[in-house]
Amino acid sequence: MANTDDKLTPIPDEIIMNQIYYVRGEKVIIDADLAELYQVETKQLKRQVRRNADRFPEDFMFELSQEEYRSLRSQNGTLKQGAHSKYLPMAFTEQGVAMLSSVRNSSRAIKVNIQIIRIFTRIRQMLTDNTELRLEVEKIKKKLDNQDKNMEVVFQYLDELLAKKEEKPRPRQPIGYKLGKR
Repeated sequence: MANTDDKLTPIPDEIIMNQIYYVRGEKVIIDADLAELYQVETKQLKRQVRRNADRFPEDFMFELSQEEYRSLRSQNGTLKQGAHSKYLPMAFTEQGVAMLSSVRNSSRAIKVNIQIIRIFTRIRQMLTDNTELRLEVEKIKKKLDNQDKNMEVVFQYLDELLAKKEEKPRPRQPIGYKLGKR
């Protein structure tokens, strides 16, 4: 009999990308979203993480504060209120998701984790590309600003020259010796 996990329906990358949030300066995925991707209950996922708490330092996983949770819910209407959950949601960083594969070792969890890690990597690359593009645009802006300043100086000189030209010339004084009357 074939294992049903071997023939997984691939999860579209867009679904995973939409489940990545930015909290405390980190890109994270919330426990309920991970549980849904793994096709397990959130409480089961949390239980496994708590049993292996030493594998999840603060930079791998942290519990959201009440304020962070409210903020995420208000920003994103799809973030569901935990049904009768007495704990705040856990947020997993990229390293936390990688560590989950050692805690959740079903073939589905492993395949989902690989896909999530690839998406995190792609997002990081897109941010790097964006940063490089932004730096190039800033260089161009600086060059244009300098050119604007240089053009301004040129126009000031031209204005000064035109102003001098428009002034009535003083009568010319003859140069040389004056022949006196003898």
